Amino acid sequence: MHLRFTTAGESHGKALVVIVEGIPAGLPISAAFVDTDLGRRMQGYGRGARMKIEQDRIEWLSGVRAGETIGSPIAMLIHNRDWTNWEEIMAAEGTPGEERRRRVTRPRPGHADLVGVLKYDRLDARDILERASARETAARVAAGAIARRLLEEFGIEIGSHLVSLGGIRAMTPSPLPTPLNAATDASPVRTLDAVAETQMITRIDKAKKDGDTLGGEMEVIVRGLPVGLGSHVSWDRKLDGRLAGMLMSIPAVKGVEIGMGFEAARRPGSEVHDPIIAGVDAGDAVGAHGRASLRDPRAGFRRVGNNAGGLEGGMTTGEHLVVRVAMKPISTLMSPLKTVNLATGAEANAQSERSDVTAVPAMGVIAEALVALVLADAMLEKFGGDALSETRRNLDGYLAAAGKRWDAVRNQPASGEGD
Repeated sequence: MHLRFTTAGESHGKALVVIVEGIPAGLPISAAFVDTDLGRRMQGYGRGARMKIEQDRIEWLSGVRAGETIGSPIAMLIHNRDWTNWEEIMAAEGTPGEERRRRVTRPRPGHADLVGVLKYDRLDARDILERASARETAARVAAGAIARRLLEEFGIEIGSHLVSLGGIRAMTPSPLPTPLNAATDASPVRTLDAVAETQMITRIDKAKKDGDTLGGEMEVIVRGLPVGLGSHVSWDRKLDGRLAGMLMSIPAVKGVEIGMGFEAARRPGSEVHDPIIAGVDAGDAVGAHGRASLRDPRAGFRRVGNNAGGLEGGMTTGEHLVVRVAMKPISTLMSPLKTVNLATGAEANAQSERSDVTAVPAMGVIAEALVALVLADAMLEKFGGDALSETRRNLDGYLAAAGKRWDAVRNQPASGEGD
């Protein structure tokens, strides 16, 4: 079994639609649970006026009955409240010869505008930017909330925190708080460093005054994963590749690191690879929410350190999964860069519409959702199950057996012993 999803909708269209298929029957779910993540996506210091208009909520269309999934495709609708201001501009029907309103002929450097009109042979870049907009990620966050809810049933926790913003780096406490999001969501920039938070807010205010935008990095942490999700046998089954591909699909994301990431290329192997030892720490066998299988998710082995970020050979090790995501500054500037007017060929200032100064804190919420989708898919790939109860039995059986072969080997007399 695999989990798959698709979305539809434009930034200023009537609504966004998302369909999620492959979720087992019997998963308790509510609109309020999904809406919570949609609300988190809208937060963060430096967001634009659009976040004051929208109040993202889902409407169930199919796949859920009496508070549980029923095994059929789940469809959700997210209305765009801003549609009332764009209904004539974005209308599906048109009048022959009628001049389009709010045409975009001055493509923004760094955006999909120019490449899109060339690829799709359009005269109006709005036909491109409406779908290329990060507004679409609201639908993906809704899909990811369903995946997150499935993972929670097995004690798996996903959270994120800000690593840097506008060149200002945050200090990361060790150990990280549990649950992570309860701490980071309390910060307007979702950082765990109060000193850096103040500096970042000042930096955002200056960028806004200058008509500029800022990028940054978020780190996603996943606790409670069982060993062995993903596979080494084919390129498209490697979990690190699946995660990187999904995360790079977020608008404006330009880099993904797992564990030590690029720093591993600068150090000798003795400082990179995590030594393996037998045994687990007390409490390690219990998931982050305390309600998963109580068996050891690492099959009786653990790493000293986690430079690998919880992945080796394209498979989970049972250690915390650690993924960092880098987002470039948003390409819509209030002090626009130079471009070419497609209608006249003359030099012009790029299109400038309302936008965020930074969306890095919100990007962390989106990254959590996409990581959840990849991991939920890997869980279903490994353990299957048309019903949640079946998936749970399969996981419990796997964890009970994982590593037992090596227990038996260790308990055998050594060669020649007793002679």
